[in-house]
Amino acid sequence: METEYSVISPNVQLNGLREKTGFHYIPIVTDYFTPTEIKLHKQSRILEVSFHDGNTFELSCEYLRVYSPSAEVQGHGPGQQVLQYGKERVNVWAIEPVGNYAVVLKFDDGHDTGIYSWELLYELGANKDRYWKSYLDRLQNAGYQRREST
Repeated sequence: METEYSVISPNVQLNGLREKTGFHYIPIVTDYFTPTEIKLHKQSRILEVSFHDGNTFELSCEYLRVYSPSAEVQGHGPGQQVLQYGKERVNVWAIEPVGNYAVVLKFDDGHDTGIYSWELLYELGANKDRYWKSYLDRLQNAGYQRREST
């Protein structure tokens, strides 16, 4: 039996699965993006998220904070994103489930309005290098000197 496919996002590459159109496709599996495990490493400020496809992503709290899906960070429409800076030492102090599709990360700088869906966590993991470089470039263009977190 052949596997069914559905467009998820033109931005996410998953195991090199492609159709002739150039869009990236994934198998239709109800819990494909549901994490199998989420671990918060508070000392190193890393959220480790493992998924059904075998991928495990280590996402820094700083990275998650600056890419928060909240309106405070993303704005209310295209081009309204607010550059986040000074988040090098931010940590997550709590993780709260939202139904069976997401979590709210509560950061120690008081930010707690972003709902991180399973799909978003996967996208942030799969695109971490590219997104992080983009963030660092935007900081540099804004004249912000990032402090290394220790």
